[in-house]
Amino acid sequence: MNRLPREFFDRPATDVAPDLLGCLFWHHSPAGLVAARLVEVEAYEGLTDPASHAFRGHTARNAVMFGAPGHAYVYFTYGMHFCVNLVCQPAGRAEAVLLRAAEITRGTALASRRRRGRSADLASDLAMGGIDSSREVRTVDLARGPARLCQALGIDRALDGADVCGLDSPLGVGPPEIVVDRDVICTGPRVGVSQAADRPWRYWIAGDSHVSVFRPAKPPRARLKPGSGSAAKDGTMHR
Repeated sequence: MNRLPREFFDRPATDVAPDLLGCLFWHHSPAGLVAARLVEVEAYEGLTDPASHAFRGHTARNAVMFGAPGHAYVYFTYGMHFCVNLVCQPAGRAEAVLLRAAEITRGTALASRRRRGRSADLASDLAMGGIDSSREVRTVDLARGPARLCQALGIDRALDGADVCGLDSPLGVGPPEIVVDRDVICTGPRVGVSQAADRPWRYWIAGDSHVSVFRPAKPPRARLKPGSGSAAKDGTMHR
């Protein structure tokens, strides 16, 4: 499959994000190929964005964000999920686009096995008694959300830093098979952040059933300090 050139990502994340809608994102692993059409993304501006992982500077965890554009930044969150971002702008800017939701277009059976918590190898599943039908996952839900997307495509921290523009890379991003009309691209607040939440940097395809369900971040409950009556201040949720 054709790959987008590095120049595509060498721009502000807020420009790259809407242009990613409709694009194909894939992972070619030893278990097989799974590809998906991107339908929802979020832009993060980096050092000037309080909701970004890069806001407090360079760390071992976010090092890929400070590198060259066109690489995957994969992080682990809530002690159970992986999320994948695509780095934008020249090295040092640390901007990125979070991939929030997609429609699986190739490798649906493999994506379904992964989402049901089973082996990526069908023969192993059959040897263990087959697939557990009680954990059926609807096709529309296979990659409907950033954690589900990573699970369906088999993405974890081992792919942190993968070059999606590199010909030999297991991860890739290609142009859309059908270009998305700008009139059907919606924007709104990002999910799960409590600072800079008013920035409308979440982009999605209107009316697409594969877009994730929007749940705005809830501010932490106010807790009274003994004898003061003042509430605790809000803080950023770094996912």
